[in-house]
Amino acid sequence: MGKRSFNILDVTLRDGSHAVKHSFTEEQVRQVARGLDQAGVRYFEVSHGDGLGGSSLQYGLSAVDEMKLIEAAVDECEQAEVSVLLLPGIGVKEDLEDAVKAGAKMVRVATHVTEADVARQQIELGRNLGLKTIGFLMMAHMAPVDKLIEQAKLFESYGAEVVYVTDSAGALMPHEVKERVSALKDHLSCEVGFHGHNNLSLAMANTIAAVEAGAAYVDGSLRCLGAGSGNTQTEVMAAVFERLGYQTGIDLYKVMDVANDVVAKIMPRPQEITGSSLIMGYSGVYSSFLLHTHDAAKKFGVDERSILIELGKMQAVGGQEDLIYEVAADISKRNKALV
Repeated sequence: MGKRSFNILDVTLRDGSHAVKHSFTEEQVRQVARGLDQAGVRYFEVSHGDGLGGSSLQYGLSAVDEMKLIEAAVDECEQAEVSVLLLPGIGVKEDLEDAVKAGAKMVRVATHVTEADVARQQIELGRNLGLKTIGFLMMAHMAPVDKLIEQAKLFESYGAEVVYVTDSAGALMPHEVKERVSALKDHLSCEVGFHGHNNLSLAMANTIAAVEAGAAYVDGSLRCLGAGSGNTQTEVMAAVFERLGYQTGIDLYKVMDVANDVVAKIMPRPQEITGSSLIMGYSGVYSSFLLHTHDAAKKFGVDERSILIELGKMQAVGGQEDLIYEVAADISKRNKALV
């Protein structure tokens, strides 16, 4: 008899947007959505990498309007449901309402790990619109467990049906994931989820730790396509958890096919742990900063690892992309002064 079931939520078409600089086409989205649906993935996310409304000069302009991409994904689904990401201060009420019109059935409202209080209106809106509504506590490594519990309780009090431990920097160790997921399981009535990044090559191990601690939702991306060194690899999760005796409901061959025959052809580069993404996990830097850091390092002629180390010391968070360029400029100035 297999172990309990849980949900694998695929984020290729949202977190993967960072890796392709928000350039997904409608046809690419249709192909990935169709493959995920046929493989038995119950939920997958479609949005700009920084969530609804994220298409901007600061975060990166989308090649195609995300509402068209959401509609295209929904059109390909016979059983899967489409989720969207919403960050208060980036996405607005009208964005979420438009996503519902496009066919979205789930919203994940994301805040920094210490700022759940800014999300009351968005959580309540999600519930009022009939969406499965989830609280997403980003950069979870930056808060002690008691603070994480406090913030998760706020999400739950606003109406969140699931609260996520979100390792945005890929900085957590397996024992830290277990501690955090277990703590939320002990203190919340709602379900708990986990979202990992692979900057320290621990995404799979961390996801196993999360499921064994009781997580009911875990995230993955096909071929690891995502910010930084990517996420826990969806097709690998399907295989590993089957080996461990869990029920995922995913057809391994079919999910491998969409990963290798569709997503691999979209990827601009192999999703691997580079010097910079490794430093992200080591320093605890937000994974979506990676390509911005590449650009800043090139512009100012400095080592991108030095930029990331400084950002880690400053505890920079999502929304502070401009700070990357300020740090790069300051390092360049200091280097020139030493010559």
